[in-house]
Amino acid sequence: MTNSKKHSKASDIAILGIFIAIMVVIQLLSKIVYTVWPFPIQPTLVHIPVIIGSIILGWRKGAFLGFAMGMISFLNSTFAPIPTSFLFSPFAPHGNGWSLFVAFIPRIIVGILPFFIYQLAKNRFGAGLSGFFGSATNTVLVLSSAFLFFNNELNMTFKALIASIIATNSIAESIAATVLTAALVPILSKMRK
Repeated sequence: MTNSKKHSKASDIAILGIFIAIMVVIQLLSKIVYTVWPFPIQPTLVHIPVIIGSIILGWRKGAFLGFAMGMISFLNSTFAPIPTSFLFSPFAPHGNGWSLFVAFIPRIIVGILPFFIYQLAKNRFGAGLSGFFGSATNTVLVLSSAFLFFNNELNMTFKALIASIIATNSIAESIAATVLTAALVPILSKMRK
């Protein structure tokens, strides 16, 4: 392995570490802020570093970041449970093996899909589009998985599922992901060259 390849691999590992650290900080700050947040909308923002990492580092490392997001969700639901923690941890009341599917698989896909969307238009528009679809993928796959595997616990109808996809935090999450991805990807791409 040449020195430049070693340097590139070490750089990618360092960048992965930074993205994971950002995800942990976002998760911790979100928990603190949302305890005093006066609004009913509490958007998830942890998926944004996964989306940006997918575009900047490639789909394999994006999948790893998605796995890390799933692990954050799993650990948070296991050690700081809320009423819906069973969706992400088999150790929460009403959780089971499918909780691991809901926690990890949608997030891993969020780490893969944006890279391929960005390949269609490698510009600010493509980055924004990747952010939008990455965020939408997270929302749709998590809620669909919850509906499929935990409908007895959630008592959701299909109509309620669709309404929750459209009307909940997903709009705020998609806007945030679109704007931040479009703003940050061009800057980070230039820095990596």
